[in-house]
Order: sequence, then C-alpha cells, then structure tokens
Amino acid sequence: MNWQDVLAVFGEIFNFSNYGELLPLFRDSLLAGAVLGVVGGLIGTFVMMRDLAFAVHGIAELSFAGAALALLIGVDVIGGSLVGSVAAALILGLMGVRARDRNSIIGVLMPFGLGLGILFLSLYQGRAANKFGLLTGQIVSVDATQLNALLGAAVLVILALLVIWRPLTFASVDPDIAQARGVPVRALSIGFMVLLGISVALSIQIVGALLVLALLITPAAAAMQVATSPRIVVLLSVLFAVGATVGGIMLALGGRIPISPYVTTLSFAIYLVCRLIARRRRNRGITRRRMV
Repeated sequence: MNWQDVLAVFGEIFNFSNYGELLPLFRDSLLAGAVLGVVGGLIGTFVMMRDLAFAVHGIAELSFAGAALALLIGVDVIGGSLVGSVAAALILGLMGVRARDRNSIIGVLMPFGLGLGILFLSLYQGRAANKFGLLTGQIVSVDATQLNALLGAAVLVILALLVIWRPLTFASVDPDIAQARGVPVRALSIGFMVLLGISVALSIQIVGALLVLALLITPAAAAMQVATSPRIVVLLSVLFAVGATVGGIMLALGGRIPISPYVTTLSFAIYLVCRLIARRRRNRGITRRRMV
C-alpha cells in the first residue's frame, strides 16, 4: 500500500466535502444522539455500580432478535427491538438477583438471542443495508416520527430514574443493608432492568447491537476513573456519552462508513485519556474517594 492508497482510505473515513450543506439536514439525528447520550450516561452510572456490563450485552442480543423479527414480518423495527430488550430485562430481573445467577442466565440467553437474530435476518429478503444497520446502527436516517418516539421514551427513562434515584443508589451500593432498612431492593432491581432494557433498545439505533456497550458502559467507566464524587461521576458520564455520540454523528456525516466506528472510537479515546489521568494521579499519590 503506497501513500496514495493510504490517503484514499483516509478520505473514505473522513470526508468533509459539502459538510456545511449536510449538517442542517441531520439536525434531528444530532438531537436524537444528544438525548440518547444523556440517557446512556445516566443509566451507565448505575450499570457500573450494579456490575451489569454483561447484562447489557445479553439484553442487546435479545433486542437484536426482536428487531430482526420485526424487520422480517414488516413491522416497526424500533418496537421489535424494544419488545426484545424489555423481555430480556424482565427475565434477568425476575430470575437472577445475585450476580452469579444473573451471569449464568445471561450466558444462556445471549447465544439464543443471537441465533434467533441470525435466523430472522437469513430469512429476510429485503435490502442488505437494513440487516447491516441492526448490527452497526443507522441513526443518520432517523425521521420526525422516530425522533418523537425516541424523545418520549428517553424522557420516560430519565423521569423514572430521577424518581428512584436515592433508593436505587442505596440498593446498588449495599443491597443487604438497604433491604434490612426496608428498601424494596427486588422491586428496584426489576424496575431498573426494565429501564435498562428500554435504554439498550434506544442505543442500538446509534451503535447497533454489537457495540451497544460503547454507549452504556464506556462513558461511565471513564468517568469513574477521574471523578472524586458520585455527582461528578454522573455529570462526566453524561458529558462523555453526549460528546462521543454527537461527535461520532458529525464525523460520520460526510463518509460512507457506518456511525458506530466513530462513536466507539471516540468513546474509547475518552476512556483511554481518563485512564491515563487516573494513573498519573496514582503515581503522584493522589487517591480518589470511593463512590458511596
């Protein structure tokens, strides 16, 4: 590969020709990305506190199966994704409270959901781009109807989180003491899993079923590397998620590459920088306080 080939590949990845004309056309997509970044940053904080990273991946597989079935039978893909996510979240919430039980259930559900999704996509005879979009995201094509539905679901998740924020934080940090003090730990766990299922279904529109962890896990994980208080963790998690999502959409506008590589790369870069900052602090003897 010579320099001309390298420049050609670079031009495929980053193409800013006619960028000023394209940007207004994707205003709805940018707004949707910003809203989903807020949801991902908020939910991701509790995902990290409750050690549910593996659960996010499992729910994403069932969400993928639901979306693929919806694509096959010709109904709304977002609705199918939502049904699959919430069903998986309810199963995990009802059957596995403890991490060991939960992980074993997820290990059973993941291949089942992935297999169903592949089966439904194999039977689908429509455009290949529709199949690929379920795996890699396609938010640049969001229309007004989808945007309104997405905003409604996002507002629902955010309001529900704000209502249960304090008891959910208590139950996430120390479930045994929270239960002894009368906090409905099991009900909160099931309720949070439903909110997580909705968030996964929404996030799949941006990064697809394969890379949903980049939106729901990585920003919160990066924030926990550098923040010194729970409030700062939440704030940074939201900022990182919005930055990666909106930045990824803006970088992807002019190119022909799916949006997910841009979002995941930005998200990983943010985590890497935060990791280096945390390491530098440790070398200087600065310890960060644990989240309580």
